[in-house]
Amino acid sequence: MTISEDAEPEAAHMVEDRRFLGHPIGLGYLAFAEAWERFSFYGMQALLVLYMTKELLHPGHVENVALFKPFSALYGGIEGQALASAIFGTYAASVYLTPILGGFLADRVLGKRRTVLLGAVTMAVGHFLMAFEAAFLFALLCLVLGSGMFKGNIASQVGALYGPTDLRRADAFQIFYLGANAGVIASPLIVGTLGEIVGWHWGFGVAGVGMLIGLVIYLAGQKHLPREHFEVQRKAPAPKLEAGDWPAVIALVLLIPVLAVAIVPNNQIFNAYLVWGDQQFDLMFMGEKLPTTWLVTLDAIVSFSFLALVALFYRWYGARWKEPDEITKIIIGSAFSVGGMLCLYMAAETQGAGQKIGLAWPVAFHVINSIGFAHILPVSLAFFAKVAPKAINATVIGLYYLAFFTANALVGWIGGFYETMQTTEFWLLHAGLGAGAGVVFALFKLVMGRRLAA
Repeated sequence: MTISEDAEPEAAHMVEDRRFLGHPIGLGYLAFAEAWERFSFYGMQALLVLYMTKELLHPGHVENVALFKPFSALYGGIEGQALASAIFGTYAASVYLTPILGGFLADRVLGKRRTVLLGAVTMAVGHFLMAFEAAFLFALLCLVLGSGMFKGNIASQVGALYGPTDLRRADAFQIFYLGANAGVIASPLIVGTLGEIVGWHWGFGVAGVGMLIGLVIYLAGQKHLPREHFEVQRKAPAPKLEAGDWPAVIALVLLIPVLAVAIVPNNQIFNAYLVWGDQQFDLMFMGEKLPTTWLVTLDAIVSFSFLALVALFYRWYGARWKEPDEITKIIIGSAFSVGGMLCLYMAAETQGAGQKIGLAWPVAFHVINSIGFAHILPVSLAFFAKVAPKAINATVIGLYYLAFFTANALVGWIGGFYETMQTTEFWLLHAGLGAGAGVVFALFKLVMGRRLAA
């Protein structure tokens, strides 16, 4: 498709645009495209570990997966849930490594828009390939590569809709994450239910359809995105950093491993938490067991609600007092993350012998953890977008996703201990990770806070 650059609005016009909830209308297209991408991505991810532990890794199925024997040998001969957890960790980690490649392609080869478009098509192919056991590993590869091209670049486009002093940027990322969570809410109800009840491959196929819808929405919003997003940096001299840019870059790089540890408790929801819930939670309703993937919908509904409530709270708070900076909000989020993990500890600690776990403690976990989520993920992304030098903004956003690469690698590794550790100790370990990250964030604020304040 050829897109006329002459039809695109000037940047000044976009800054004044308030047609979408007080924001540029381009944010609406990006948010809805992200919502459908998340619908497909999280629908597939909600099924992945359950699909492997309940069918794919069993005899009669695993033999059908092309190249699986040499691939599984990389994990040292582990089997069952531990192998499923390790594969999940590798996949989920790789999804967040490839945004570096996506950022390079956007900055130097294709431009942001072409890179996002290519990523969306590649992800759709991956979802459809998941419908075939033989193509399982190839499907994961397509999803990893496609997501890398899509993720960082669409987020970077959100930040570029605003001028450097526009205070709406952080609010825009909250709205962007609200769109993402809307997709996550719907996906387990549709993708998860089809996968668990009708057939795993039906669920994966519907995830592919969702990705195609996201692609159409993104195409429809092209004229509302900044002109430079269709251009590539190679048409101009290579980006150069000023001397004053380096402290910011170094600070952001130092934050990446700390952020990774902070994310682990939240991301375990899609791995060992689902296996635990499938085995131990009382999911019966009117004589029927509810799909386990609906736990992801529960989490998404609560996360969606608290993203909105936290954003509204800080609008109210900021009108009366000085609003906390991004690092302070992340510290607050870490404290709530610890509280969420302690709820899971209590769920395991109070479980009676031979009894299923009622949903009171898990629901409390989702509420408290979601408050932490609202303080960590969108706020940290907004912080990186603000502090990153303009010349390498997309690349730095790609580096931001290294935190998720590391976090998900840890999720896969730690999740493998689920069957060998006491459940109470398993969740206390996650609480300790959240607490440790919060302490380091506090130290980072003391050392670097004033220097990075803008």
